Amino acid sequence: MKQNKLLLLTTCMSSLLFHYARAETVSATTQPGKVEQASTKPAAKSKTAQAPKKVKVSSTQDDKAESIVVMGAGAARETQKLSHMALQQVAPGTSPLKTLSKLPGVMFTSSDALGSYEWSQQIIIRGFDQSRLGFTMDGIPLGNLAYGNDNGLSIGRALQTENNGTATLAQGAGSVGVAASNDLGGALEFTSIDPTEKFGADVAATGGSYGTWRTFARVNSGTLPGGGRLYVSYDYQDGNKWKGKGIQQQQQANAKFVQPLGDKVKLTLFGDYSQRAENDYQDISKEQIRTIGYKIDNITNNYGLAKDIARAYQNGTAFPAGIKDQDQSYYNSAGLREDVLGYGKLDFKLTDRLKGSATVYGHTNTGEGIYATPYTPTPEALGGSPLSVRTTEYDIHREGFIGSLSYEIGHHTIEGGFWFENNDFEQARRFYPLSESGYTGSSVHWFRGNSFATQWQSAFNTKTYQFHLQDTWQITPALKLNYGFKSLVVDNRGRQLEGSEMGVPVATNTYAGGSITSANGFLPQIGANYRINKHNEIFADFARNMAAFDNSSTGATSPFAMTSAAYAATKNSLRPEMSYSEEIGYRFHNRRIQASLTGYYIEFENRLLSITPNATNNVQGIPSILVNGGGVTARGIDAAFNYHFTDNWSLYVSYAYNQSTYNDDLTTGGVTYNTRGKSVVAMPRNLANVQISYDDGSIWGNFGMQYQGRRTYTYTNDQWIKPNDIFNLNVGYRFHSQNWALRGLDMQINVTNLFNKRYVATVGSAGFRPTDPTGSLQTLQAGSPRMVFFTVRKHF
Repeated sequence: MKQNKLLLLTTCMSSLLFHYARAETVSATTQPGKVEQASTKPAAKSKTAQAPKKVKVSSTQDDKAESIVVMGAGAARETQKLSHMALQQVAPGTSPLKTLSKLPGVMFTSSDALGSYEWSQQIIIRGFDQSRLGFTMDGIPLGNLAYGNDNGLSIGRALQTENNGTATLAQGAGSVGVAASNDLGGALEFTSIDPTEKFGADVAATGGSYGTWRTFARVNSGTLPGGGRLYVSYDYQDGNKWKGKGIQQQQQANAKFVQPLGDKVKLTLFGDYSQRAENDYQDISKEQIRTIGYKIDNITNNYGLAKDIARAYQNGTAFPAGIKDQDQSYYNSAGLREDVLGYGKLDFKLTDRLKGSATVYGHTNTGEGIYATPYTPTPEALGGSPLSVRTTEYDIHREGFIGSLSYEIGHHTIEGGFWFENNDFEQARRFYPLSESGYTGSSVHWFRGNSFATQWQSAFNTKTYQFHLQDTWQITPALKLNYGFKSLVVDNRGRQLEGSEMGVPVATNTYAGGSITSANGFLPQIGANYRINKHNEIFADFARNMAAFDNSSTGATSPFAMTSAAYAATKNSLRPEMSYSEEIGYRFHNRRIQASLTGYYIEFENRLLSITPNATNNVQGIPSILVNGGGVTARGIDAAFNYHFTDNWSLYVSYAYNQSTYNDDLTTGGVTYNTRGKSVVAMPRNLANVQISYDDGSIWGNFGMQYQGRRTYTYTNDQWIKPNDIFNLNVGYRFHSQNWALRGLDMQINVTNLFNKRYVATVGSAGFRPTDPTGSLQTLQAGSPRMVFFTVRKHF
C-alpha cells in the first residue's frame, strides 16, 4: 500500500479522536437547517445561468433536516438537487448514485446493500447508461464511470460520503459547460462540503450485517490567522460479502483548504486518496437462478473443487457433481483500485460585472481486475496448478485545465469557458502462477508482480478540447431565455505493445491500434423558462450532444477493442454517437409543495453496440465487434411531488415512464436480428419511488419504496427480468443535552431491503447479446438480502 503524508496525518487524527469518542454528529457546515424551497419571486435579472433562486420557508424547528429534493425553480431544463442531509441519512458508505435513484427517471442497481460494489453498479437515465452520462465533482470530470474506466473514477473513490455536498441532476442534458465528453443523456454534478469557520472534530462508527464495519474522523481547523480554513478526514470500511466468501474493503482520505486572497480572489485546494479492494459476486444466468437459486457464487472456500473443474474442462472429462461447466462458479475474482485525485481552483471577481474561475487538476489510478481462470493453467515449473490468476491491469495519468468567465451587461449574463485534458492510459492482460495449494506469497487483494505471460498490453493517449459560450437573457421579469453551444474535439490514439511468454518477448496483435477523432464544432442548447405567477412556471429545452469514442482495449464503444482486421474494415464507417433531446415541463411551488411534470422526446443516432461473438460470457477476453446499431427513439414523462403536509411530516413521490426502442434491425456476423421496435436493454418502462418522512428536530425517519419495472438483457427482447419493489427504512435520534457526553451526539439505524425480497439487481454486468434462447447468459447480479446498519456520531 502506498503511504503519503495526507494518509498518515489523517490516520493519526482518526486514532486520537476515536480514543475519546465513538460517534459523530453533523459538523457546523452540515447541521440540519430549516426547510428550503425554491423562490416564488421572479428575478429582475439572472445572476448565474440556469441557477434557481431560493428563499427559506418558516419552520417551527431550527434543527430540522433540509428538504429531501429541491426542484430547480427558474431553470430552463428539468433539474433537481438532492440535499446534503438526504445523502447522510442513508448508511455511511452508501454510494450517492444509489441515493439519487429516488429522483424521477433514474434507475440505479447494485448487488450490494450500499451500492458501492463497482462491478455491479449500473445507473441509467432516460435509457442512457453511465457510459453516456456526464459526471463531475466540484466541476472536475469523473469520466464515464464504466468498471474498467479509462478516463476517471467513481464518485465513491473521489469523495467520502460524509463530505458530499448538494448533488445536482439534469435528466435531459447537462449545461454546455459540464466537463464531460460523453454526456448524451444528462449530467450528475457532485460537490464537496467546505471547511467550517469554527474548529471542530467529527467521529463516527458504523456496524452492521455481514461483518460490516466503518470508522470515520474529520477535523476542521476553523478560521486560521491568514483567513484560511482546512479539514482533513479519513475512513476505513470493511465488510463480508452477503454470499460466498470475500470482502468489500476501502480506506480513503480527503483534505480541503479554502483561502481568501484579498476581497476578490479565493483559492481552493482539494486532495483525495482512495484504496479499494472488493471480491466479486459471480455473474449468474436466468437458468442458474431457476435451477440453483440466487445464492450461487464463487467457490473461494473450495480450491480443490476449483482445480477439479479446471482439469475436467482441460481434459474433456466429466465435471464434478452439481457443476454444469467451467463458467458456473470461479474460484475467486476481485477488483483493486488505488487513486490519487487533486485540484487547485481560483475564483476571482475582476469587477462587479466580470468574474471567473480557473482550475487545474490531476488524477492517477492503478487498478486490476482479477480472477482465477480455468482456461489457462499455471506452467509446471511455476507450481503446476490447473488454474492461474488472470488480470486486466489499468494505469491512468491525466491532468487538465478548466477555465470560465462570466460578464453581466443589461439583462444578459454571458458566460464562456474552456476545458482541456490530457490522459495517458495503459492496459494489459497478464497471467500469474498459482501453486497446487493455492495463493502463496500473494493475495487476491494485493497488486502482484512476476507474471508468466502478457497476452497483450496497450498504450493510449486522449486529448480533449471543449469550448462553450452561452447567454442567459432575462427578457421580462417573467421570461428567461438561455442559449449557447459547445465545441468538442477528442483525439484518441492507441498502440499495441510487446507481450511476453515465460519472460520471452512475443509480438501481439490481439487488438487494433491507430488513431480516431470525435469532433463537432456546434452542439447547441436552447431553453426558456416562463413564470406564470409566483407559484407556477413552465419551461422547455432543446440540446444536441455528442459522445466521444472510448479509448481502451476493453471499452464498450472503443474501436481499439476490435482486432486490427475488424478495425480496418469498420473505421471509415464508424461515427460518434449523437443525441437530440427535447423536453417541456411544468413546475409548481409554494410553502408546502414542490411539484414538477416533464415530457421528453430523444433521438439517439449511431448507437454503438459491442458484441462478443460465440460466447456466453467474456472472461476469455475475446475481442469484440463494434457495430452501428442504428438509432434509438425515447419518449417519456418524469413526475415528482414533494409535500410538507405538516411542519414535521413530508411525502415525496416520483414516477417515470420511458419508452426507448431501437429504430433498426441489427446485423452482425452476417446475421440480421429483428430488433426494430424492440425495447432498449436494461431500461425499464416504469420507475416509481414513494417516501414518507418525519423530522421534529430530535427524532427523524423515513420509509420508502422503490419500484423497477421489467427489464431485458437481449437486443431481441427474448429474455426478460421480473419487476421488483424494494422497501428501505432509515430512523435516527439527535441529542440536544448540555451534558458533555450527549452534546453533539446522534444515532441512526438503516435497514435495506426491509422485507428481504429475492430479486435480480443488475442486468448486463457481463454485457448484452442479441439473443439468449436458453437463458444461459451469465450477465445478471442478484440483489442483496435485508441488511441492518447502526451508526453513532459525535461532534466536538
